[in-house]
Amino acid sequence: MSAAWRSPLLDLDGAVEADPPDAGVAAHYGGIAREQRRLEAGEGFVDLSHRDVVTIHGPDRLTWLHSLTTQHLVDLAPGVPTEVLLLSPQGRIEHGFAGIDDGETFRAHTEPGAGAALVAFLDSMRFMMRVEVALAPDLAVVGLPGLQWRLVERDALGGLVDELGAPSGTWAWEALRIADGRARVGLDTDDRTIPNEAGLLERAVHLDKGCYRGQETVARVHTLGRPPRRLVLLHLDGSAEHLPSAGTEVLLGEKVVGSVGSSARHHELGPIALALVKRNVDVAATLLADGVAASQEPVVDPEVGLHVRARLDG
Repeated sequence: MSAAWRSPLLDLDGAVEADPPDAGVAAHYGGIAREQRRLEAGEGFVDLSHRDVVTIHGPDRLTWLHSLTTQHLVDLAPGVPTEVLLLSPQGRIEHGFAGIDDGETFRAHTEPGAGAALVAFLDSMRFMMRVEVALAPDLAVVGLPGLQWRLVERDALGGLVDELGAPSGTWAWEALRIADGRARVGLDTDDRTIPNEAGLLERAVHLDKGCYRGQETVARVHTLGRPPRRLVLLHLDGSAEHLPSAGTEVLLGEKVVGSVGSSARHHELGPIALALVKRNVDVAATLLADGVAASQEPVVDPEVGLHVRARLDG
């Protein structure tokens, strides 16, 4: 969505606008911990209307997307949400989006401001396929409990409180997402990130489908294990007054071993962040992010090709 977007839900009592990249919607409505608990209890919603929505229409849409992306989409049933990546020939993440098909149109949402580039890339790959790709400024994303989502008409946002209950802000959503180890493409990844490093194989990559751009890298690293970097959940020292900002270097002693993506204050875990660190960093080592000491909870296993949150003894 345009940087000039301002959600009507910012007019609710107590609403405080989020900073970029989430500007245009509320960071919170005055009850930060309460809003997290409300979502965990299965109540309310989150205004994510700043995210870009893209529609892909036409009889060839699913077979075409299947051939281009990391996900198995040929037999995608209507109403089933999915997560999808587009990779470079070297297997690096270029685009990430979540979508759902209704039997005629595949509707997807991606990061704020990323929709135009996604549409341009998909348009460049249409060739003779019977598909139409476009931004959908009339649609908005709403986050639901359990880190689920749905699309609504943008002009219906103001009435969601009556339908879904009290809203929670993006700070609550981000805290729960980070605690769950879910990387956000473009914030927790960089232009070198492959899906194996960011814990995205389980969610956004189908390892048994046919060829797609970047598959060779993904398959090789998955088969051999040991991706170059690994996503970790950082448990930050709660005595620090600030959170490390996105892009902050992660240090082991005086050596740079990674960088921070997103960070938040969780109502139970305290300050947390996601970071990409070198695979060979000792998982028991205390790291430093923007001057804040942090212990690690692996999201991507450093040793084997499981690529999901590791279970460490002890």
